[in-house]
Amino acid sequence: MKEYVITVTPTNNPAILKFEANQFLVTGGGYEYKNIDEARNSPLAQQLFYLPFIKTVYISGNFVAMERYDIVDWEDVKDEVAQQLVEYLNAGEPVVVEETAPKKSPVTVYAEVTPNPAVMKYVANKRIVPDTFEFKNIDEARDAPLALALFQLPFVKELFFDENYVSVTKYEMADWDEVSMPLREQIRDFLADGREVVTAAALAKKSETSASQKSGTAQLDHTSREIMNILEEYVRPAVASDGGNIVFQSYESQSRTVNVILQGACSGCPSSTFTLKNGIETMLKNMLGDKVQEVVAING
Repeated sequence: MKEYVITVTPTNNPAILKFEANQFLVTGGGYEYKNIDEARNSPLAQQLFYLPFIKTVYISGNFVAMERYDIVDWEDVKDEVAQQLVEYLNAGEPVVVEETAPKKSPVTVYAEVTPNPAVMKYVANKRIVPDTFEFKNIDEARDAPLALALFQLPFVKELFFDENYVSVTKYEMADWDEVSMPLREQIRDFLADGREVVTAAALAKKSETSASQKSGTAQLDHTSREIMNILEEYVRPAVASDGGNIVFQSYESQSRTVNVILQGACSGCPSSTFTLKNGIETMLKNMLGDKVQEVVAING
């Protein structure tokens, strides 16, 4: 094995001296350590911090650079430090325990326009969540790492996650032609890294909510259950294809009014009123007769 040779090279900063080796020390980029605690992954840097005059250690490529405290001059100690480096490296000791970058999963994400001009739907070629999740702001997204990351973008107003897609609602200031591509790439990279979209805490909370809703469904009257089944079987797949969701809220038997909640691309959509009146309302009237008079979205 080729022996290490160290060459001492001055820098523009008199407090920093560069110790160049005749072969590479690390391959994973540059490392900077301010103290021994930060140097947990570098046995070499830890050894150097035992020298009382070492302030900062930089390791990159084929060199180690060190910044000293003013208690000494490099002229007095540089040869000693160089010798220590040579002995350490020729003993085969590790410089930096570099982590192997995890392989990214092959993920594709494409953008789909929706009937709502403020909402774009980003569809992945894999399942990203087991249920629907809606986030109106960053505070609601504390248990959803992907949502937290997307809310850092100034134009992101609301988010809706379903099985294999993310619906993003933007503020009016942004133009989809300018922001859609970087947004798609950010979602794709996040998924390719294998990071969790929502945490276990969010999944547990959703599971509890779903269980509570199922329990509540058992207490509903027959007409309410019929309405829920129709919405689930006929309406929800259609609105999901447009990046949205519809949730049954209540049925008022006296006024024969069905109250629903619109989510994702359906929420605030200019055409949602038309869809409610000429699509969902008509369907429920045809299937349930005079049991239904009107369908109302209670969130707009």
